[in-house]
Amino acid sequence: MTDIASLRPALAVAIAAVAVVPILASGRRPNVREGWTVLAAAGAFAVVASMLPAAISGTTYVSTFGTLVAGVELSLQADPLGLLFGTVASLLWLITSFYSIGYMRGLSEHAQTRYFAAFAASVAAALGVAFADNLVTIFVFYELLTVATYPLVTHDETAEARAAGRKYLAYTFGGGVAVLAGTVMIATMTGTTAFSPGGIAGLANADPVLARAAFVLLVSGFGVKAALMPLHSWLPDAMVAPTPVSGLLHAVAVVKSGVFGIARVLLDVYGVDLTASLGMGLPLAIVAAATLLLASIIALRQDNLKRRLAYSTVSQLSYIVLGLAILDPTSIVGGLLHIPAHAFMKLTLFFTAGAIHVETHTDDISEMAGIGKRMPLTMLAFGVAAAGMAGIPLVAGFVSKWYLLIGSVDAGQSVFAVVLLLSGVLNIAYFWPVFYQAFFESEDAADAKPLIEFPLGGQEWSIRPEEPTYDPDPVTDGGPASDASGESSEHRSDGSPASDASGESSEHRSEGDEVVEEAPHGGQESHHGGPPAEGWERRGWRGGESTWFMLGPILAAMTGAVVLGVIPRTAVFLRLIEVIVAAATGVSV
Repeated sequence: MTDIASLRPALAVAIAAVAVVPILASGRRPNVREGWTVLAAAGAFAVVASMLPAAISGTTYVSTFGTLVAGVELSLQADPLGLLFGTVASLLWLITSFYSIGYMRGLSEHAQTRYFAAFAASVAAALGVAFADNLVTIFVFYELLTVATYPLVTHDETAEARAAGRKYLAYTFGGGVAVLAGTVMIATMTGTTAFSPGGIAGLANADPVLARAAFVLLVSGFGVKAALMPLHSWLPDAMVAPTPVSGLLHAVAVVKSGVFGIARVLLDVYGVDLTASLGMGLPLAIVAAATLLLASIIALRQDNLKRRLAYSTVSQLSYIVLGLAILDPTSIVGGLLHIPAHAFMKLTLFFTAGAIHVETHTDDISEMAGIGKRMPLTMLAFGVAAAGMAGIPLVAGFVSKWYLLIGSVDAGQSVFAVVLLLSGVLNIAYFWPVFYQAFFESEDAADAKPLIEFPLGGQEWSIRPEEPTYDPDPVTDGGPASDASGESSEHRSDGSPASDASGESSEHRSEGDEVVEEAPHGGQESHHGGPPAEGWERRGWRGGESTWFMLGPILAAMTGAVVLGVIPRTAVFLRLIEVIVAAATGVSV
């Protein structure tokens, strides 16, 4: 590979970090504040994308800023592995920025300026993790990511949110301590912490016991954010945060920084050959396989949609770790490809959960019978993403899981292929009831156990078009009411909040950063989940179910999942991964 001195890796991080200042300064002007957010997200993604063509050709961009500590440079590098994570983080930040506008305005959330500023800081830290040149630099950004995301986890400022935030800090800072300890051991044994494709050469001559101990510390430390069991419990509790934050935690930054750190350790610190000779691959694969199955079983028991998705994330992240730990070139391709695949699919799923909450205040799966009539495009996107998570062809999850299956068989570890197939069945088991209830059940005759009863095709009358009725006082089932012009009283056709007679936004009458709210957080002033007494209002397939600030990102993320499933090489990610695996293993896949 060729190294080129360039400020581009640093510029990508700096754009996101510097954006915090104008976002905070624009607290009294919401449109300007959100404009800065979108502009920064687009700028960061443009810089990252500009480095992709050279990375596919084997070029690495390096930004060096001098010595951080004795023997360790503060250096950023945009190599193919870093650009894999950096591209996912920057692209999905852009998509999530638009969604956040619709979500936060739709619920008249408080402290929106703090939210957008913390979001930008979190992505800056995630990009720092992606482009770190050595273990010390990645540790610094790994800890900064924890600090930046804490205000997002505790955004609601309730007792439950604060408890989740304390647990989040305890787990992730504990993981950081383990990473630091492992880094010190690596520096002591080899005299360097710099990443090197195929592993740091000096580790091969180190004491095997100390090398194994350092491996366990590093993988455990990164494994906290990767939610490997038993280090996972902070993640479901963090679902108390707003849904776009859940998307950040699960798809864009936090959990992906954990699996990315494990990938760096296996591929660029220890290397595939040394990991195998130390006997560390199989134990890690067993932990990943156990996490994969247990989390799926727990997900089956969750009625709250976000918690079910959270345990799904715990399971799906272990696909990535399992692919890496099997140590076969094909399985590594599958594991790395599941990073963007899972990101697009899981972001779609969380976006749909958030849209359901904003429009109907419904969070529990048991209250979603017939909701496909009210939100048809949203629930269709949910179904597509869920199919991908289960490994159904033509969606991203199928391609990554195919490589994982082939790699596990090629490595002589067929038991993990069985685990992967069983996990696919469990994925269907916990996703299918949501889709089934949405489109094949009626809200007044819901089947509590659709997988057991399963009338094939569902109840026909539950989805039959109803005769139009004219009610002078229509029920809006928790969604925004319409005014005489036919536009939403909260969101006009352009997705912006309506204005009252004074010309001020009905959502953003702010004094400083404090938004004057007409309802408690979540906007549940009159309807508290599930269908109203009259049943779900039928909205049709033209986008009337929500604002396009939310519906557009949902469809964009879903499209990304389909593109990755149909033309993965054209979507760049697979080509990047082929370069990564060839450099790490010497084998072209």
